[in-house]
Formats: sequence, C-alpha cells, structure tokens
Amino acid sequence: MKNMDNPLTPRSTATAPHISAANPHLNTATSHIATSLDNSPRTVAAIDIGATSIRMAIAEILPDGSVRTLESLLQPVDLGRDAFETRRLSRKGIERAAAVLRRFRRVLREYGIDSTNDIRVVATSAVREASNRVAFIDRVYVATGLDVEPIDEAEVNRITYMGITPQLMALAETAESKSLVVEVGGGSTELLVIRGGNVLHSESFRLGSLRLLQTLDASGARGVRWRELLETHIRRILVRISEQVRTDIQLNLVALGGDIRFAAHCLIEDWDETSLARIPVDKLEELTQQILEMGEDAVVKKYGATFVEAETLAPALLAYTMLARHFELKHILVSDINLRDGLLADIVQGGNWTSEFRQQIVRSAVSLGRKYQIDETHSRAVAELARRLFEELTKEHQLDARYEVLLYVSALLHEVGLYISLHSNHKHAYYIIRNSDLFGLSQQELRLVALVARYHRRASPQSNHEGYGSLDRHDRVAVAKMAAILRLAIALDDTRSGRIREINLSQEGKRLVISAPGVDDVSLEQIAMRSQSGLFQDIFGKPVLLRPEVK
Repeated sequence: MKNMDNPLTPRSTATAPHISAANPHLNTATSHIATSLDNSPRTVAAIDIGATSIRMAIAEILPDGSVRTLESLLQPVDLGRDAFETRRLSRKGIERAAAVLRRFRRVLREYGIDSTNDIRVVATSAVREASNRVAFIDRVYVATGLDVEPIDEAEVNRITYMGITPQLMALAETAESKSLVVEVGGGSTELLVIRGGNVLHSESFRLGSLRLLQTLDASGARGVRWRELLETHIRRILVRISEQVRTDIQLNLVALGGDIRFAAHCLIEDWDETSLARIPVDKLEELTQQILEMGEDAVVKKYGATFVEAETLAPALLAYTMLARHFELKHILVSDINLRDGLLADIVQGGNWTSEFRQQIVRSAVSLGRKYQIDETHSRAVAELARRLFEELTKEHQLDARYEVLLYVSALLHEVGLYISLHSNHKHAYYIIRNSDLFGLSQQELRLVALVARYHRRASPQSNHEGYGSLDRHDRVAVAKMAAILRLAIALDDTRSGRIREINLSQEGKRLVISAPGVDDVSLEQIAMRSQSGLFQDIFGKPVLLRPEVK
C-alpha cells in the first residue's frame, strides 16, 4: 500500500496524458504555449496554499502543448485552524508558510525556474477568508518574491473543470453519463455536475473537514454524540446537493482530494493514479469506520501520515461515504486530478479561456436568465450584436478577449431585473446578477457583468454607485466601454424583431457609422440609437449614426 504524500518528497514523475493539447477540451493556439524559439520544453510550477498543506507541482510544457509532471511536493501547514476560528492568520502560521515557500523557491531554482511568469501561486479558503490576507500576501512576497493569488470558489471550480473534464471524456462510462464531481477540502466542499463535458451545476459549500472538526470541538461532544453531530452536519449539505442533482440518468460520483486518494491507495494497491480508481462503497465504509475508531495518533503510526492529514481523514471519508449512500451508488470513482493540474492546464492556455469553456459560461448565463423569465430571443439577438460590435471596435476599446465573454453574458442578462419590477429594472438586474452564481466567473468578473447590465439604460456610471466606485481605474473604464457597446446593441434590436442580424461599421470623419445590410427601414432603430448612443460618445468621443445599407 502506498502511504500519503511525504513532506518535500517527490510524489510522481509520470507523464500526465490527461492534460494534453491533443484533447479537444484543451486545444490552444501555438502562441499560447510559451516555449523557447528552439521548441525546448518550458518548465513551470503551480503552488496551492490550502487550509492544511502547501503543495507544489513542477512540470514541463512540451512543444505540442502536453504537460509532463516532473515532481510533486507537499508540506503540511495549519493555516485553516486560525482562519476558520478567528478569521485571522497567526504570525506563527504566516511565518511557517513563508518558510515552506522559501524552500519551494530553492527547489524551483534547481529546476531553472526563476521568472515569476512561470510560477502560479494560489491560495484557497483559509487565506481567502482571513481578514489579514493582505498581510499574508505581502509577507510571502517579501520572503520569496512570489505573488500569491487568493482565488474564490468560482475560480476553484473553473480550474477543477479544466483538470477533470479531459479525464471524464476519455472514459466511456463517464463521457456521456452524469458525473457528480466532489472535493471535500479542509475549508469547503466543491461540487460540479458534468455531463458530456458540459457543466450542469456548480456550487461551493462551507463544509470542509477541518471546519467540521472545529465546529464539533466547540460543541464539546464526544464518542457516539460526536459521530451523530458529524453526520448531522454532513446530511444538511447532502439535502442541498440532492436538490441540484437529478438522478434521471446514470450518476457517477467522482471524488477528488488527498483524503479520498489516501483511501484509494489503501483499498487498491496497484492504482497508477493516471486513471480513475473504482472503489466499492462497502469497502470505503469499512475503512471509514476503522479510521473513526483508530483516532489520529493510530492513523499517524499505521500509515505514516502527518497529524494534520490524519486529523481530517475521518470527516472527509465519512462525507464521501454518506454522499454515495445518499444516491444509492455501489461504487465511487477516485481521480488523482487536483488543483495543480488545473493550474498547469491554465498555464498551457496562457490564461485564456478556451471556446469550450466560454460556452460553459454562456450556458450558465442562459440557465440563470430562464430562471428569471427573460425574453430569450431578444437577449440572444442583443448578445450577438454586442459580440459583433466588440469585434469590430477592437482598436477603439482595446480590451482582451475575456471582456467579450463578460459583455456577451451582460447582454444575455440585462433584462433579468424585469422579473422584479419594470421600475428601476436596471438596478434590480445588478442585484440579481451580483448575488447569483455563474459557472466560470470569479466574484470580480461577476461584479463587472452585473455593473454592465446595470448601465444598459438610464444613468451613466458614477463613482457613488454601489460596486462601481470601488473598482480600480482599469475595471471602471472596462465597465463603461462595455456598457456603451451594450447600449448600441440594444438600440439595434429595439423592435425586438431580430431583423437586424448583420452590421457593417465604417468611419466618416469623427463619426461612427453603422449600416444594416438587407434592412431598408431602420427609422425605429434610429430613434433608439439617438437615445442610447450618448454614453458611447462620452467614452469613445464618437457620435454614432445608424442608416440602411447604401445600395
């Protein structure tokens, strides 16, 4: 049996065929693969600062875009205990993390990785929730020169999707059936429902193994009562999960995380970690019961685990077991895919969103719009016109491709506020979007989408408006530019007939001229354009004229 990862020791030197440019879910342009001029591999690293450990993966990006893992390192830390109890990271915990990252940085130099452009460092719930996270980030930078990026739940789900989807699509059993992808971490549980490579639902729950332990410790419960309370907390989340997961077709439970990987190695001696391991639920339940009865000290002694690792095993394995029992499954699938794999895949993409991933975001937006009964035909027409305007005005707005997706989503959802009231519906749109979950969008990106929708009509952006004044200058300008373009698109479909589908843009002096091929009478749209184009002129300095195509 293979023990849990040892601190600062290699975990794997095997190739990672599940992260490959040959896979359609990770195709990328050659320009996005930063290799040297002689096509030699690019050596990169991904570091994940979690609630109970800091992990690092070092890998080569080969000229064809595939990734070969060179080394994986793990060092236990205990950031979560302080963060979840007091919402602050202790000075001792910060210094411990800085010391680990200094050692990791020395290892990186041995591999010739000096540029921070080749290193992605992310922090999850423990650092993200700490009130002194900025102090932590600054201390790490001073000590190591590394930039730590706290990522929210949406970003974790996005990165997990990038890592796990190729593996699901490579196996017939999981390619077309519905997969419930779950990772019980130290601070939270991440959930993805995927079918045919498409995300049906994503959610994050504040139910992690370490957080559960702290809740139980505060209760003072022991023995049987401790177990009952643990099961009660887990069952509350199971009810919420079952509300989002229909079992109309075959359902697979795909489990991620160090605790379930430990169980897989206990129960399957020859698991190679490159394929999905199949664990009978009965066997997992037996192992979980043994772990619960042994206690942390016995687990450390028997399996060579660290105390931090042993401490979280029981609640995590119990959560996986109860989830499988809840859906009446006979076995679960265990993947070795982790956050670092997704980060490496993201590096391959150069931080850009693939077309497949963009579609996932759009599907999530469409689903949200239907929930609030939007006029989907009109919204899609506006979104397509906004996309065309964005493409044609690239030189003017100078925004990268991600903003095109944000604009498209804003266009799809700009009328969700009508569900509440016609009066101030633009403000209602902001609140609905801001407080919703859209797969693939971080909280910051969701805020930008909400603001663009908020400014689809009426007042221009003002510094005293909620959510806008706190943006940095780059994002303020981006919101204003996207809102200006969105207003033009709305004017072009003012009749809600969809008759204007194609547009041509030209420049006449300082004026932007939009023509509509095949549409002879645009008088109604011209009235709307005169009303809606003021923001565009304020931002870009160009008045807008709409006219039929000159024959």
